[in-house]
Amino acid sequence: MQHDLIAQARTWLAEDPDPETRDELAALIEAGATQELAVRFAGTLQFGTAGLRGELGAGPMRMNRSVVIRAAAGLAAYLKAQGQDGGLVVIGYDARYKSADFARDTAAVMTGAGLRAAVLPRPLPTPVLAYAIRHLGAVAGVEVTASHNPPRDNGYKVYLGDGSQIVPPADGEIAAAIAAVGPLADVVRPEDGWEVLGEDVLDAYLARTDAVLSAGSPRTARTVYTAMHGVGASVLTAAFERAGFPAPVLVAEQAEPDPAFPTVAFPNPEEPGAMDLAFATARRAAPDLVIANDPDADRCAVAVPDPAADGGWRMLRGDEVGALLAAHLVERGASGVFAESIVSSSLLGRIAEKAGLGYEETLTGFKWIARVEGLRYGYEEALGYCVDPEGVRDKDGITAALLVAELASALKERGRTLLDLLDDLALAHGLHATDQLSVRVEDLTVIADAMARLREQPPTALAGLAVTSAEDLTRGTDRLPPTDGLRYHLEGARVIVRPSGTEPKLKCYLEVVVPVADAAGLPAARARGAELLAAIKRDLAAAAGI
Repeated sequence: MQHDLIAQARTWLAEDPDPETRDELAALIEAGATQELAVRFAGTLQFGTAGLRGELGAGPMRMNRSVVIRAAAGLAAYLKAQGQDGGLVVIGYDARYKSADFARDTAAVMTGAGLRAAVLPRPLPTPVLAYAIRHLGAVAGVEVTASHNPPRDNGYKVYLGDGSQIVPPADGEIAAAIAAVGPLADVVRPEDGWEVLGEDVLDAYLARTDAVLSAGSPRTARTVYTAMHGVGASVLTAAFERAGFPAPVLVAEQAEPDPAFPTVAFPNPEEPGAMDLAFATARRAAPDLVIANDPDADRCAVAVPDPAADGGWRMLRGDEVGALLAAHLVERGASGVFAESIVSSSLLGRIAEKAGLGYEETLTGFKWIARVEGLRYGYEEALGYCVDPEGVRDKDGITAALLVAELASALKERGRTLLDLLDDLALAHGLHATDQLSVRVEDLTVIADAMARLREQPPTALAGLAVTSAEDLTRGTDRLPPTDGLRYHLEGARVIVRPSGTEPKLKCYLEVVVPVADAAGLPAARARGAELLAAIKRDLAAAAGI
């Protein structure tokens, strides 16, 4: 067995085109590190609806140039089988370790396979790539990014020609084509022959960002902005300047791209401590808003001044921003369909219904939200907002930031704040309070065991609220295709449990709705909401054994 493992590692080593991972693997073989080799050769990184994502390193269970070349060759074979020979593939990348190498390898493989390849001019936000696919009439796009994952990770996200991320059956067909790729020596990879795009593609995206704002709207909101060591700063500041907003005050320590992400453990605005530097900057600059992008700038986080909050600033939940943007679009006279994923707050449906707009619920992920027919606005609780579906059929942290700043400016002119508007929504529709129980694991069997336990012994009550219905989403519903998840409806509450598609996490999404008679009742409703969420979280953790 040990001999087979070493032989397998030597075979991989002989093909590896990257000196860095070759040295790493050679050292493991030399040291006889069979335990580590067994982990790296336990299978291959699976290509799914999020593409590929994993830790950088040597071997088929890590992200490296060998894995990326195979992925690109499989994607090229799939596109050619779809009759797209000679079509254009646009490639974007972030500023993580190896991202530029992976983008270049992808361009070389596409060119060698008889497709045309164009690479964005430099590390840029994922929404710029999503925009460029449609703008340039490409048949597919690839974004090299691990979004908000830890520094040691990277990833490979695939879009088709409609500018949306892949969904079944395309993901399975691409995975099969990747599995069918033979020796790497047979994958043609010329030294040149692809195009490196100029700044005009970014200029076209920036020109499009103006479309999300109302002509003549107030542009007075002052912001503090953090790029979280990612690629958003230059694009967001350019978009704000074009729109006529005051220049954002940058969080200096996090403004420049840095793949080490030195000031944050996880470069995700939702993670504890990630926003500390932004809040420190805000306490000095006293802006109206704090805005944060994740490292590839497809997500947008918002914080507001709140004297009751620790340090005077409060992060808004993704569901709160989702509802605020919806209310703003309704006030502006938006038409079309509002959409969200099943894990997001049911408040959006109530806002849409009251406004006489269409409403759709989808599976988790913008790959589903972006495909809703007649989509005008879509959001997901994990800080993702699609406010210009004709321009970018994906979440876009730049245009979402512009729209938040416009809303804050409009409210400011009336002497009001985003928190005031949230109060209005609670009075109109009931207080919708949401929270998440998220468990990061080293061992994926913990997640499988928790899901199995909940299926075998579903809870009958949580926080003293009776479970009125329980759905196993692997069977699908009349409106949703099958997915690995569980949904519980309770009296005045809802719970969804699912494994994360991009990280080793079990995620549980909780929502309670508390009726509110008048403004005087808001504090008590908030307290009741928080109390119920805490109790649901406790009882659910016990039921799942986590």
